Amino acid sequence: MHLKILICAACVPAAALIVAIAVPVLAQTTASLAARCDQLIDYFDRYGPGRGEHSDGARNMTRMAAKIDCLEGRYEKGIAAMETLLRRKKLTVPPPARG
Repeated sequence: MHLKILICAACVPAAALIVAIAVPVLAQTTASLAARCDQLIDYFDRYGPGRGEHSDGARNMTRMAAKIDCLEGRYEKGIAAMETLLRRKKLTVPPPARG
């Protein structure tokens, strides 16, 4: 019984250390994913819309859904949607910005 308590007592500091390391990494990853969402949406807004009278531009439903996904924290889904949209519009998907 004492051995189980000793093992559990050793686990608590290890778990706290893992959490202390993981939280900043997660925040950094979230910030970089949010920046990537913004980068792709801005890129589409600049190069995606046609110059004609009937261009969808910022009213493009895929673009609007991706923006909502990014705003609500579903970054991977928003990024994937924007990359697909850019390819469909025959645009080169830009590499992630270096920060």
